[in-house]
Amino acid sequence: MSAQYWFMLPIAAIIATTAMASGIGGATFFVPVFILALRLPPEVAIGTGLITEVFGFASGLYAYARKRLIDYKLGLTLLVATVPLALLGTWAAGWIPSTVLKVILGMGLFAVAASFLRSPEHKDILRMDSAVKEEYGGNKATRVLITSSGENIRYHVCNRSEGMLIAGIGGLFVGLISTGLGELNGYFLLRRCRVPSKVSVATSVFVVAVTALSASIGHFVRFSQSGWEVLSTVLSIVIFTVPGVIIGAQLGALVANRIPQRILERALAILFILVALLTVGEVVL
Repeated sequence: MSAQYWFMLPIAAIIATTAMASGIGGATFFVPVFILALRLPPEVAIGTGLITEVFGFASGLYAYARKRLIDYKLGLTLLVATVPLALLGTWAAGWIPSTVLKVILGMGLFAVAASFLRSPEHKDILRMDSAVKEEYGGNKATRVLITSSGENIRYHVCNRSEGMLIAGIGGLFVGLISTGLGELNGYFLLRRCRVPSKVSVATSVFVVAVTALSASIGHFVRFSQSGWEVLSTVLSIVIFTVPGVIIGAQLGALVANRIPQRILERALAILFILVALLTVGEVVL
């Protein structure tokens, strides 16, 4: 290990602050930085990004767990699909040529940008929550969560097989390119299954955190088998990015309250489109 990547500490703090404020996984930001700025091979960049992301998600996961907003039963149902497919993606990332992996990553970033541009506005989310509350406010609810504040959230979980399929695809992409699961979870839980937004976000964080942990372990095992040079590079980066994301995770909540979510999402969509063009451009040019 060495201290040559010391500058990643403040960069990691900025990335984690942005990621936590926007609700997107930190690896989506880190992987392009590792590839374009640090010139790491895509498979190494993806694994290092996931290892870093796990520590950032831990802070958010703890906060949601304390608020009792996580539907663990629903989350475990989705994890049955996401964890095995994330490990499959991890294995595939070690065999797919670097140029192809960069193209897949670029396409994934375009998809993330599109999801931001098409995300429902705050007023639409409130309207969906009101509709769910009105429909399942009585005895029709099959699931009831009582939060730490005493709020009684009633809803119904539908299309579980569809949810496992969608989440499984997201899990595969987490292992393969480090991103995609959070966006697909949001589509299924909030739009297709109409789970209240608070529970959707918290449960999605739980699923993504556990899936990312599984994938990062898979990548770390592969790094350890690749020799000390690769493992040393990964550890030299992680010793600075992990403290950075822990700091940034705490700052993210403050930033989220000061910047309108719609403006942040539009700005990030433009950023991801530019990064995707640069990533794919490296292969084409």
